[in-house]
Amino acid sequence: MITVTEATASAGALQRLSDEGVSIWLDDLSRKRISTGNLAELVASKNVVGVTTNPSIFQAAIGSGEGYEEQLADLAVRGVTVDEAVRMMTTQDVRAAADVLRPVYDATDGRDGRVSIEVDPRLAHRTAATVAEAKQLAWLVDRPNVMIKIPATKAGLPAITAVIAEGISVNVTLIFSLERYREVMAAYLAGLEQAAAKGIDLSTIHSVASFFVSRVDAEIDKRLTVLGTDEALALKGRAALANARLAYEAYEEVFSSDRWTALAAAKANKQRPLWASTGVKDPAYKDTLYVDELVAPGTVNTMPEGTLNATADHGDIHGDTVTGGYAQARADLTAVEKLGISYDEVVGKLEGEGVAKFEVAWQELLDAVAKSLDSKGVEA
Repeated sequence: MITVTEATASAGALQRLSDEGVSIWLDDLSRKRISTGNLAELVASKNVVGVTTNPSIFQAAIGSGEGYEEQLADLAVRGVTVDEAVRMMTTQDVRAAADVLRPVYDATDGRDGRVSIEVDPRLAHRTAATVAEAKQLAWLVDRPNVMIKIPATKAGLPAITAVIAEGISVNVTLIFSLERYREVMAAYLAGLEQAAAKGIDLSTIHSVASFFVSRVDAEIDKRLTVLGTDEALALKGRAALANARLAYEAYEEVFSSDRWTALAAAKANKQRPLWASTGVKDPAYKDTLYVDELVAPGTVNTMPEGTLNATADHGDIHGDTVTGGYAQARADLTAVEKLGISYDEVVGKLEGEGVAKFEVAWQELLDAVAKSLDSKGVEA
């Protein structure tokens, strides 16, 4: 049984995180989570003010079949394609989640209360198709608090600009490198400038840039372990935090520039850094590492439920843990490079793997839905 003192402490860590200017988003969604009231409960009791999804999350949710039986039967009777069935199911879940979070959206003037849905990952290297899919998803969900997720591939960059220029809010995903992050911010500013030229109210456009964290440590730690020297092993668990902290430094620089000042005067919103992939991959690390050590104002931390619960239980939130660490962050990444581990090669590998993993998850989802439609006696 949880005591009053324990309950207060649990609420305290999440509240302190919110008080430091970090928006807590849940990195998960399922129809069951919505229908049981679980999502609403997390909003009410655990400071959750947003939701992110990705192909892997939908594959797990819809692949289980739980809560989707009736809709699958209806879709089968209509004889829809597998692609259309998946689009109908995912957008229905996002629409329902957006309705749960609408009061948060209204209370924060659109800053939070957001639910993200990703374009088909098979389009990650096709600019025009990504733009068309983003517009279609925004139309299908038809909620002001939806964010369309676009991967930060080379082809994704012009798509980000084009979609922002249409007045659609965007969550840029799969960012691993500092160089690509700067390109993402530039793409956002260009989109705002184009939207302003069209007469679109910039205050209605919001964006986050999802900077991935734990996967950087997983890849670099693996290489440090192979080297095996005391110097190499001492650097384990440092690269991901260093990378993220230098990303925040870049964010501060870009959003204090003259170019930004002109857009801010037109009531544009900053593109907030979002810490993604915040569940630790190495069980030797504290399970709240990428929450405790990435506290900075104006950021978002999207957490799987396990990380959210761990933070509530024993998170160590003790003020800003980012802005004072830029020199050490640079030193840590330099030390890794000096050991022969190429930063550019690592982040390039991670981007490619990230897109590929989502493509695999999406195909598994399509296969599962095709099987369900077929089992109902209707041609998929």
